[in-house]
Amino acid sequence: MEYLQNPWVIMVINGLVAGWLAGLLLGGGGLIRNLVVGIIGAFLAGVLIQAGLLTLPFTTGFPLGDQIIVSTVGAILVIIIARIIAR
Repeated sequence: MEYLQNPWVIMVINGLVAGWLAGLLLGGGGLIRNLVVGIIGAFLAGVLIQAGLLTLPFTTGFPLGDQIIVSTVGAILVIIIARIIAR
């Protein structure tokens, strides 16, 4: 299970789950699109949290769960921004 200690593997899995959840909530997507949207969303949400512009009103007490929630929020923002730009 050494591969689970690699941060890139964790980021890809986190991005895939976050993109999939965002796709469920907003519709659309496929495996590759969900992965890309999830990873971009994770990065965007991380930047927003570091800047103090995004806060979670709760935590799960499980660090990976919090990461997935933050990444999903970021992925949702990415999808909304992409849809606005596409109009």
